[in-house]
Amino acid sequence: MRPDHLGDVVGQPHLTSSSSALARLMTDSGPSASVIMWGPPGTGKTTIARLIATEMSAEFVELSAVSATVKDVRGVIEAARGSMDLYGRKTVLFIDEVHRFSRTQQDALLPAVENGWVILVGATTENPSFSVIPALLSRSLVLPLNPLGPDDVRVVLDRALGHPRGLPSTSLDGRATDLVVRLSGGDARRALMLLEAASVVADSGDPAVRVEVGHVEAAAIHTAPRYDRAGDRHYDVTSALIKSVRGSDVDAALHYLAIMIEAGEDPRFIARRLMILASEDVGMADSAAITLATTAHTAVSTVGLPEARLTLAHVVIYLSLAPKSNSVLRAINSAQEDVRAGRTGPVPARLRDAHTASARSIGAGEGYAYPHDEAAGVAAQRYGPDEMGSARYYVPGAHGAEVRIAEQAERIRQLLGRAPGFQDPRA
Repeated sequence: MRPDHLGDVVGQPHLTSSSSALARLMTDSGPSASVIMWGPPGTGKTTIARLIATEMSAEFVELSAVSATVKDVRGVIEAARGSMDLYGRKTVLFIDEVHRFSRTQQDALLPAVENGWVILVGATTENPSFSVIPALLSRSLVLPLNPLGPDDVRVVLDRALGHPRGLPSTSLDGRATDLVVRLSGGDARRALMLLEAASVVADSGDPAVRVEVGHVEAAAIHTAPRYDRAGDRHYDVTSALIKSVRGSDVDAALHYLAIMIEAGEDPRFIARRLMILASEDVGMADSAAITLATTAHTAVSTVGLPEARLTLAHVVIYLSLAPKSNSVLRAINSAQEDVRAGRTGPVPARLRDAHTASARSIGAGEGYAYPHDEAAGVAAQRYGPDEMGSARYYVPGAHGAEVRIAEQAERIRQLLGRAPGFQDPRA
């Protein structure tokens, strides 16, 4: 069911219009620029690569970055040079999953691309800025492909049901169509596979096959979400989980957690991220959060999936509904900024270790006031170096336990601030 013409490719109008850069490239007289296509699976990358070769009357050679070697690449390049020299015919070298090529393999392509011996068409589901070497990127036209929308997938299904190369004797009822569209996740290839499998399930021997919801469900059984543990989708879903918890949307957070679990993500990775979030986004507003998250990491590491999903869901729900404060993050950031800027100095003599006679001989520990001897449990003395001044790194938030902690912190600072003879160098 691959389209025979660029205009038949669905969901990518920015590439298929007659005025697009790709359309101008796909002419015999057009420039021999190489192309890197970046987009989700099942959006037309391989189809467009084949159409480029067809429209340019060029040889089409396909390599998979998973299995191809440098020797394979050089063999294609030599053959392409021979075809150009003998017949004046160009060669389109299509490399699927080009992001999996090593730097050495990508370097091997450079002379051929630069000299126009081949027209490279690379397909990747990863951001090429991170996975393709700059020298190759600078010599290529980067074309992003959009995920297919529900209407685009319906067009693909309708074509398959009405075309001699597809399933012309099969029909889908409305609810079955909606289910296939939803399960496809914007992947045209997956939609067609589901359609074909469902038609086999529904085939009772009659010339006309009617596919209903039950047939699609039986064919699908289990549809894994689109997710690559080492790719963009991995980082996007992880980011969405964290931001949903931070935003206190417990239902969205559980949805993204479910995607990660169903895709086979390492549960310890999820637990580690939740531990970070517990201090970064809940922090002092509910200090039980970090204890729960840390305990969960231990439990997840011990139990493993599938049971660990309950522990992860427990923590996600708790953190989502907990009061939020980023005061811990702001406090350590502020303190580190001062240290990096040189606003620090020697440890005050009274705070230095005084266990040795040599240390005591230069004043270590002299004048230190023991807080437990004070009625309030706080001694009026300076702890920070003089260069620190009266900097306040910890600024309590206004939610959860920090409302009470803010009052306590202020009382303590007032007691500490009574230390005699101190002048703030920042004043």
